Order: sequence, then C-alpha cells, then structure tokens
Amino acid sequence: MVQYTLTQSPEVILNVAGKDSRKAREKAMDQLVELMDDGQLPTNLADGFDPQQFIEVKTPEPTADVKNQEDTVVEAVQILSHLATLKLKMQDSREEALEVRKLIDLLFSDEPISEAQIASLKDGFKALKGFAQTNLKYRDARSQAETARQILDEALKP
Repeated sequence: MVQYTLTQSPEVILNVAGKDSRKAREKAMDQLVELMDDGQLPTNLADGFDPQQFIEVKTPEPTADVKNQEDTVVEAVQILSHLATLKLKMQDSREEALEVRKLIDLLFSDEPISEAQIASLKDGFKALKGFAQTNLKYRDARSQAETARQILDEALKP
C-alpha cells in the first residue's frame, strides 16, 4: 500500500495498492479526479496537475526501542496463551486426580481396601501423575504470566 498527498492539500491522502510506480500514481490521479468531480477537494488545481507531483507519504520505520517493545508484547501474549492451555489441561484432569488421591489415603488407613479399589488406584496413577506435572507447570507459568500481564497492561495504556 502506498499513500500520496498534494503539496496544496497535505490533509488529502490517497491510498493505492502496491508500491510507488507510474501505474500507482495514475491510480492516485484517478482518485484525485473523482474527489475533484465530487467537490471534495478543498484545493483548486487550476494550473493542472501531473501524477509526478504527488508526494509519497512514507510511514516512519519504528525505532529499535519500539521494535523491542513489540517483541516483548508478542512474547507476553505467548506466555499468557501457554498459561491458558495449561489451566485448561489442569482443570480437565483435576477431578479424576482428586478421586485417585482419595484412594491413596485408603492405603494408609486401617480400613480394608477392595481389589477393585486397588485396580482403580493403579489405573489412576497415570492421571494423578499427569495432573501433578501439569499443576506444577501451571504454577510456574502463572508466576511468569504475572510479568507478562504487567507488560500488556503497560502496552495497552493510552
């Protein structure tokens, strides 16, 4: 996308797809003629106008500091996205893990335990292990995400 303006009316911006070229300037000229025909051009171009007289409006390149801040924001969003994924995974496995955890308590009590409960316990160890690992990762990610949230809050300020 290239933008052009006029020396006589710098407030008028003409947007043309592509990059600065003879063809793009001709398209901008077509837009200029439309503005003149519609009476929307605040400037009288009585002396005529040539497409080469357009001034290309260039957007300033962001400074290294702004690029660094943008990279930091992208990283913060990725950290928060990872936290969201871990939280969902943790929540999905929590109920089953807590059921298995109750059965573990039976192992340490004097109450009898059935073969079905032992089988359920053995089957549930994988779920318990998965939940515990995910929960540890979630807690670690949450502490990192606090900083990410502060970075985003700062970037969102007007």
